[in-house]
Amino acid sequence: MKMTFRWYGLDDAVSLENIRQIPNMTGVVTAIYSVPVGEVWPEDEIIRLKEECAKNNLEMEVIESVPVHEDIKLRRNDYVRYIENFKENIRLLAKHGVKCICYNFMPVFDWTRSQLDHRLEDGSTALVYYKEDVSKLDPTKLTLPGWDASYSVEEVKTLIEDYQALGEEGLWENLKLFIEEVLPVAVECDVNMAIHPDDPPWPIFGIPRIITSEENLDRFLKLFDDPHHGLTLCSGSLGCTTKNNIPQIIRRFGKDGRIHFAHIRNVKILEDGSFEESAHYSKCGSLDIYEILKAYYEVGFKGYIRPDHGRMIWGETGKAGYGLYDRALGAMYMAGIIEALEKGER
Repeated sequence: MKMTFRWYGLDDAVSLENIRQIPNMTGVVTAIYSVPVGEVWPEDEIIRLKEECAKNNLEMEVIESVPVHEDIKLRRNDYVRYIENFKENIRLLAKHGVKCICYNFMPVFDWTRSQLDHRLEDGSTALVYYKEDVSKLDPTKLTLPGWDASYSVEEVKTLIEDYQALGEEGLWENLKLFIEEVLPVAVECDVNMAIHPDDPPWPIFGIPRIITSEENLDRFLKLFDDPHHGLTLCSGSLGCTTKNNIPQIIRRFGKDGRIHFAHIRNVKILEDGSFEESAHYSKCGSLDIYEILKAYYEVGFKGYIRPDHGRMIWGETGKAGYGLYDRALGAMYMAGIIEALEKGER
């Protein structure tokens, strides 16, 4: 397993110098954030990012994410051009040493929370999803991390209505078309494509979500029979519902080499199905991080792994979920478990 760390580029408050000081860290997971969704990334910016990483002895082998334009998901307007642009981005990234591309097929909104700075009992702050609060939100007026904030209120309203009309099966059909178009390019370039699960893994605001469960992951992988077609398995995204058994999912798809990228984080599931993000340590949440890493170890996982969302601790401020301190603690906690698994077997 190659330990990596999410880095939001040169404007990130967490610097490459910070990241390289975390023991066992091999590289960063990053992207080009200045380009509009769906457009081709400038090659010089890809080169610049890679050179900055190399200066700090960090690899740039994973990109998270290359966004999929809403026209592709809805199969409308300029979807053909946007698919061709996505293919070109695969080629450009492969040319400069990228081996894994994370992407998602979540309609309109990326990961969704009701609050980004909820204060926990220990005084730290974390992202939370309280169902009652989400039900009261106006989705046309949200500003959430990880989604295109350039849409107007009316555009968001129209998007939501279009997805509601499309439905789950329509979304599956459009995902199938996208996969059939881009995966041959990924195979040719020897790049692993790793879809990220929907977060949370259930419909929000009446919009369908489909990458949500073991059954749906199986259906997804059957869309294209090639090991380059795989998963970013996020323990926190799938694990925020008790319906998903994360170690079981890892063993099922990991043994076939279809998991390319692992996001590890813990969540505390509440009685009504809401959840709070927590420290990585197993006892802080509802997921057994030891059992999750043991499953990866047992299937011989050789892909990329990273600590996912962390709390804000020790007075740190910055991008919600992506501070330095708690994610660094998570990386070391994971490294300790992996070392124990390796030495225990010997």
